Amino acid sequence: MTRQSAIASAQKYFDNGGFHADLARRVAIPTESQNPERQAELERYLESEMSESLARLGMTSRIFANPRGKGGPFLVAELIEDAARPTVLLYGHGDVIRGQDTEWRAGLGPWMLKQEGDRIYGRGTADNKGQHTINLAAIETVLRTRGKLGFNLKVLLETGEEMGSPGLKEFCEQNKALLRADVLISSDGPRLQPQRPTIYLGTRGALNFHLTVELRKGAHHSGNWGGLLANPGILLAHAIATITDARGSIRVPEWRPNTLTPSVRRALAGLEVSGGDEGPSIDTNWGEPDLTPPERVFGWSSFEVLAFVTGNPDRPVNAIPGQARATCQLRYVVGIDPNDIIPALRRHLDREGFQMVKVEPAREAIFHATRLDPESPWVKWTAASIERTTGKKPAILPNLGGSLPNEVFADILGLPTVWIPHSYAACSQHAPNEHLLAPVAREALAIMAGVYWDLGEK
Repeated sequence: MTRQSAIASAQKYFDNGGFHADLARRVAIPTESQNPERQAELERYLESEMSESLARLGMTSRIFANPRGKGGPFLVAELIEDAARPTVLLYGHGDVIRGQDTEWRAGLGPWMLKQEGDRIYGRGTADNKGQHTINLAAIETVLRTRGKLGFNLKVLLETGEEMGSPGLKEFCEQNKALLRADVLISSDGPRLQPQRPTIYLGTRGALNFHLTVELRKGAHHSGNWGGLLANPGILLAHAIATITDARGSIRVPEWRPNTLTPSVRRALAGLEVSGGDEGPSIDTNWGEPDLTPPERVFGWSSFEVLAFVTGNPDRPVNAIPGQARATCQLRYVVGIDPNDIIPALRRHLDREGFQMVKVEPAREAIFHATRLDPESPWVKWTAASIERTTGKKPAILPNLGGSLPNEVFADILGLPTVWIPHSYAACSQHAPNEHLLAPVAREALAIMAGVYWDLGEK
């Protein structure tokens, strides 16, 4: 049996409906981690669906309660063939965001897998059930073709990623020996372009926070008090306008990274950011000047206003509101101190004369920035394997533009982290009509079969 036999078998699994059947079964389990009524579904996904699937690979699984006492459980499975061989850690998450059942297009639904043309619809198809289904199927293909993996495998599945992975950090700190490995090779997030295989080596960090101006209780008639009472909406708008210039270039010095190194720039050179035919067009005059679009999203920080409210937007009245509130976000790369993000903003607003603006985190969870050096041997090895399978040179991103709990693997477990995503940017992830592209899924099965085959070679 050969490498090509394993790849052909993985693609046959897709063509004969095996992938559709496995994914349909998993999508049908409504694992909404943001819905407290779905705890039993989170447990069922691990205890029955995934444990039974992993047992087919000869893996032994254990289910662990969340160390925080509440939240989704964890599954760890392992297949140790030879202690002298490399050990690979595979991560995935079985939880999804809320189904938004009533908002899907007619004929579609979150808990029903349905293919229309090249699109495979269902909640979790892209994030993340479809992606770990691809990887586990490729592993099974290699096992059946060669009779062994040729390396050791550990699988970690969590069920709280869409909630910020509560308890994952503590779980990994408490189980370092159980999760010991040589490398993390996993899949989540989108390709740079739908047709181009992609590798990314870490993630941008993310911190959400609230900006609030509270001047008085209640609103007051704008005819009687206009020109006499400060307007919190105007004050907050001006405060936000000091954080970036008119094209979105960040003006808080501590938020501007100095880690856009030559190796990072080389990795990003010549890449094109695209969400496919239905993705948005890039605003070329937005963001940090003198940087390319890939450098802006993968090598730099970005500040966003996610929501802004003052008064009652749905039923405005002729009154000066008493308060204004905005929810904002900073996406940041390695080199930015996450513990100084809010203090730095506080110092900036005070310098600009906006002491009345209150700054506070929007939630407890914060994703930290991580990045493996693009010159890492693991990166070059993985890129060579993908190119050998597809004939395409993969895009190599120093980090994803989005965020994942990658710091747990990179910092706590001390692993080089290599991510091979199987989705694309316009997949409607976290929205109604989430979908996976069938051609990408089929190619991904071939890619991962090739990667796992190569891992087992001498």
